[in-house]
Amino acid sequence: MTLARGPRPGPAGDLAWLDAGQLDPGPLDPGPLHPGPEAVHGSVLDTVGATPLVELGRLFARPGVQVLAKLELMNPGGSMKDRSARYIVASGLADGSIPPGSRLVESSSGNFGVAVAMAAQLHGLAFTCVVDRNASAANVTIMRGLGADVEVVDEPDEAGGYLHTRLARVHEILATTADTVWINQYANERNWLAHYHGTGAELVDQLLVPPTHLVGAVSTTGSLLGCARRLREVCDPLQVVAADAVGSVIFGGRGGYRELPGVGSSRVPELHSPDEIDRVEHVDDATAAEACRELLATEAIFAGGSTGAVVTAVARLLDDVVPPARIVAIFPDRGDRYLDRVYDDAWLDRARARRVALSR
Repeated sequence: MTLARGPRPGPAGDLAWLDAGQLDPGPLDPGPLHPGPEAVHGSVLDTVGATPLVELGRLFARPGVQVLAKLELMNPGGSMKDRSARYIVASGLADGSIPPGSRLVESSSGNFGVAVAMAAQLHGLAFTCVVDRNASAANVTIMRGLGADVEVVDEPDEAGGYLHTRLARVHEILATTADTVWINQYANERNWLAHYHGTGAELVDQLLVPPTHLVGAVSTTGSLLGCARRLREVCDPLQVVAADAVGSVIFGGRGGYRELPGVGSSRVPELHSPDEIDRVEHVDDATAAEACRELLATEAIFAGGSTGAVVTAVARLLDDVVPPARIVAIFPDRGDRYLDRVYDDAWLDRARARRVALSR
């Protein structure tokens, strides 16, 4: 059997022996141990970013319209939150707002907590993360494995979520624990700056033809705003579309129960700038999960619930887009943290039942 192969490496890695039917090329000269400058990173934090763009031509096949996914789910901690955590912690240590050896405290739905736990461990900082019952068990396990103290609150707030309850606990920790620093991702300007200098700058470099639309999930709104602000310096016009959760109050909606973490909020973030967002699509848990499954079946991309909300927003946007158009969708998280929800049939059945109840 002959296999078609692409271009082969040069002499040191020549694969011509395959064409001769040999199973083993025999001993090869490995060359010098240090042939020159090596792409070796100092820590896993140095591998954050440089995520690829992938065309979604199977899921979204429409003439004159190209949909590109920025795979932030390929960051080492599993989400685009790696960028903001690395930037915030490094900047805080550099300017003294995070003293060496101090304790960080933050409210998180999970992904940002994992990212901060990574940065804290590698910078010699303690970290307390306040999560709620909707945080995935995998994220909680990872944070604890990274040395973080994880506190779980289970009392819903008046908006139907847990954010206010989590924040109340954060303030209690600040008042009772010495040498603590609250990151406050909902108000920290370095949140959106991380994506302005990171994700957004990468998109500018990766794209020779500018996009007409940018679609991203919102919670703190930092990632979408940072990317939009950088892209709008070179893209005119650019329509920015936010994928928000049903039950989120970011854009003035009525608060309600939701289970998928990472998208939506039960309070309006201080970073929020609604004038910079042109369109909002509210996505319920079941619809986001269904989109994740369709993405996996068509594009073989294993993504989390926030990504499912983005896929849904793109699908709805396509109903109104006039070709030619180029849509960039930011895929914020991967699917392994959602095995007990998005990819669990019993959970999806319950989410679908809630969707039907809400539609009545």
